[in-house]
Formats: sequence, C-alpha cells, structure tokens
Amino acid sequence: MEALEYRITDEWDEALWNEAEPIYEQAFPSGAKSRGIIRHMFEIKMCQLHTIAQDSLTLGMALTGIDEKAGAVLIDYIAVSGEARGRGYGGLLLDRIKQWSRTVQGCKGIIVEVESDPNEENRKRKHFWENNGFILTDYVHQYIWVPEPYQAMYFNFDELYPLPADGRTLFRSITRFHEKAYRRR
Repeated sequence: MEALEYRITDEWDEALWNEAEPIYEQAFPSGAKSRGIIRHMFEIKMCQLHTIAQDSLTLGMALTGIDEKAGAVLIDYIAVSGEARGRGYGGLLLDRIKQWSRTVQGCKGIIVEVESDPNEENRKRKHFWENNGFILTDYVHQYIWVPEPYQAMYFNFDELYPLPADGRTLFRSITRFHEKAYRRR
C-alpha cells in the first residue's frame, strides 16, 4: 500500500468536506446528518473530521467527538469510498483515530454505536469493529427519532482505566453527543 496522507481538523474546511462528503453520503444514504448540522457541529467545537487520502484522492473519512465526562472519543461516522472498500483503508483510518484519541486527546477509549437489526450489512459492520478490537454490549437502545435499534461498542486503551462495559452507560455519552449536535442554534 502506498503512503497515505492522514488529516484531521476541528475547524470547518469547505474544501476538505467537499472531498469527504461523497464518501459520507454513499455510506449513509439515510440517517446521515445534513451538511448544515455538521457545519454547526464544527462551529460549536464539538467534532473533528478525519480523512485518509492517497495521491490526493480522499479514500476514507470519519467524524468524531470527545466526551470529556466519559474520557472517550465517540466515532459518529466512519466510511471508506466504495471503490476502496475491502482493502484495509477503514482499519488504517481507525488505527490513526485510535492513536490520536490516546496520545493527543488522552482518552480512555473509543465508543461507537452500530445498528442492531439482524441483517447482513449490520453483521458486517459489527464484524469490522470486532476485528479492530471493539466489544459489543448487550443493551439495545431505541431512539425516539429513528426506527432502527442500536447497540454500543467500545475499545479500551488501558484495562486498568476502562470505559464502562454497560451499554446503557455508554449510550448516555452517545445521547449527550447527539443532543448537542441537534440542539437548536
């Protein structure tokens, strides 16, 4: 694999978002946050955009947030372009996010939510996370604003200082993040 360029910003960058947005929209055709909401998230300093590119072509993107109360990074979205899927770019991007979360942010771990409906696409997503060291919690969370149920997954950096293994507790972090993102301006 040729050298990849990893970028991260916590400022709205129109050009960088224009590169990441097609990947985001392809991976999340429904249920994705609008450009306006994402831009607002940057304005209120609650998220970061991570990208990986090769030869100036953006191959993957992720949106993250930090829950200081939990000492965790939340991965809101992560995606790799359709043409680049299955070649390890998602794992490479996740590795960079893990490194940044632990060394730059000093977090205890990472939290992500995954759809829990038993279908092949969701099974593949859970498998990706598990292959990258994440642990699936038993608790199934049902939001009032979307029909599909979700489960939390987590990754600890240090077993002596772990994130809670309880899905309900992890969803408090996830819900705080979503409520702040959707809060009226």
